[in-house]
Amino acid sequence: MAEPGPNAVARMLGLLGDEWTLLVVQQALLGITRYGDFRTRLPISNSVLTARLRSLTDAALLERLSYQSNPPRSEYVITERSRSLWPMLVSIWEWERHWVPDHSDPLPGMRHTPCGGDFTPVVTCGSCSEAASEKDVVAQWGPSGSWPRSIPGAATRRRSASDQAAGLFPQTMSVMGNRWGFALLVAAFVGMSRFTDFQTQLNAPPGSITDRLSIFTGNGVFQVSDNRYRLTEKGRALFPVLVTALHWAQRWYPAPEGPAVILTHTTCGGEFTAVLQCDQCSEPLRGAHVQAT
Repeated sequence: MAEPGPNAVARMLGLLGDEWTLLVVQQALLGITRYGDFRTRLPISNSVLTARLRSLTDAALLERLSYQSNPPRSEYVITERSRSLWPMLVSIWEWERHWVPDHSDPLPGMRHTPCGGDFTPVVTCGSCSEAASEKDVVAQWGPSGSWPRSIPGAATRRRSASDQAAGLFPQTMSVMGNRWGFALLVAAFVGMSRFTDFQTQLNAPPGSITDRLSIFTGNGVFQVSDNRYRLTEKGRALFPVLVTALHWAQRWYPAPEGPAVILTHTTCGGEFTAVLQCDQCSEPLRGAHVQAT
């Protein structure tokens, strides 16, 4: 009998665990469609941009359409799959803006166009519409869930120091841009704190766990006491990124046997799906109504 393949979490990380991919999708959601405009808006080389546009097209996050025949020219337009990434990107944007002050260029604010307010997204429960946090959301493995099935098969590329200096999401990518980072953070959210538990449960090379723990501690996402690694307030603030990424993954990459992770909102007892709300007018956010300021 064939071994079960990667689940939704692993497929999501294998695709989105790369900052250039996230930045190209971000620009596409802001309305950029043409190769030259991507090059103008991003500090990206031709070869890297060409590779990312190809992989995003293959993954149905962008659709390549011809708009000129002589000479041939194409544009890359968003699909429903990429359009539905906006909650994760807004959550990343807000976390980096609030918790990472050393950006070379400060990230802009966000405006909710229906109410005109500069807003902070609030996570609410899709079942009861009440505000939710990591303190009242419980995760358990679903039918396709396990640590081995949640890790992408290939490591993502390490970025050079010059790449990192140019990045708009430098600390987020220490989580998303490494196949062990996201799993390590999820493990911390469900209560794991000892090095041996991280290494044993994730079945990860000790050197990889050491590397991620060092980076997370250095970035202030974890703090160490009594040989335990616990989430800081900054680390807990990554909760919206995790739950919106998980929701997107399980929507688009469902496994035949069922979901990888089941979330329950303990306040109402219902299935938890993150819905982002404007803190100014309390209305649910829509991607088309979020504007940079």
